[in-house]
Amino acid sequence: QVQLQESGPGLVKPSQTLSLTCTVTGASVAADNYAWSWIRRPPGKGLEWIGNIYNSGNVYYNPSHGRRTSVSKDTSKGQVTLQLNSVTPEDTAVYYCARLRLGVLEYDSWGQGTQVTVSS
Repeated sequence: QVQLQESGPGLVKPSQTLSLTCTVTGASVAADNYAWSWIRRPPGKGLEWIGNIYNSGNVYYNPSHGRRTSVSKDTSKGQVTLQLNSVTPEDTAVYYCARLRLGVLEYDSWGQGTQVTVSS
């Protein structure tokens, strides 16, 4: 059974870089039939897609974040990483990693989420 676990700092200061890691067990992050996503939920708002990384190495980002976002993966460690630069309080959210099943385009596995607060 695939499991996803997010980890990272709970508190980040404005203008700093947020780095989060999603550790995947029970499945390979190199599987062809899946992509890996970062998604967040700001307080009082709905889910917001951040970006996807595919086995090909292609990465796609939500353009609303400009060029602040970087998603990568380490196949040997079974990890998917998110970096978000120049954070502001508007980046405060619960951050999730999820596995996207290609073809049907459904998220079939989610991490429990990790709270990130941006504050000085």
